[in-house]
Amino acid sequence: MRGKAFTREVSPRLAECALTHLRRIPIDPIRARFQHRAYEGALQVAELEVLRLPPLPQHPDGVFVEDTALLLDGHAILTRPGAASRAAEVKSTAAGLVEHFEIHRIAAGRLDGGDVLRIGRRLYVGLSTRSDRDGLADLKRVADKLGFDVVAAEIRNCLHLKTAATLAGHDTAGRLVLVYNRAYVDPSQFADVEPLAVDDEEPRAANVLRIGKRLIMPAGSPKTAGRLGERGFDVTNVDISELEKAEAGLTCMSLISEPAAQL
Repeated sequence: MRGKAFTREVSPRLAECALTHLRRIPIDPIRARFQHRAYEGALQVAELEVLRLPPLPQHPDGVFVEDTALLLDGHAILTRPGAASRAAEVKSTAAGLVEHFEIHRIAAGRLDGGDVLRIGRRLYVGLSTRSDRDGLADLKRVADKLGFDVVAAEIRNCLHLKTAATLAGHDTAGRLVLVYNRAYVDPSQFADVEPLAVDDEEPRAANVLRIGKRLIMPAGSPKTAGRLGERGFDVTNVDISELEKAEAGLTCMSLISEPAAQL
């Protein structure tokens, strides 16, 4: 069965996006749109069916769909983004997902999908400026019914947990590799993984997008890509430099649903 990737086109108002850890500099929405299309192309090369969610031209952060929902097998949990300006995005995401998933909702607190890292049947939630303990508690209420554990994770000096760490998958030795940035997170919080630190000169490299046996990485991370290649990973690089000015990572621009056998 073919997996699916849900995306949303770049808003012409991208330059007005919410920023937390970056200084605002000019963003070219046209260049960002071309990079986003190339990103969608990489998802298709990875054999995903790309389905676009309803466009939100008036919402600068609308392209960052990961923050609005969690896809857990046949279920979609709608979140409560920490930036108040993003609340309306969730309704649009729900409209695009309702035909594909059983829908659940977080009803309290704040929770960005970018702060949730799935490792097996456990969901680690980063406590950040966008996600709080009330949001974590309500996610636990929903996730418990679906057979998932929810655990808090501590991060520092970054936007989301997935800015700090993401799962690369199993290497050729069968080890489950966690890619992480040592400046942002302590990897000892995560059980049953083999930590692999990104190169100190490549801070954005900790956000990798795993699709089956493939890894998509941000361009400009050759040293970290080399380390992953030595572990047997098939790495593809994608340039999202214009989108990175809006605090984008590769995972934040899609919601990925794969067959359970590939997770």
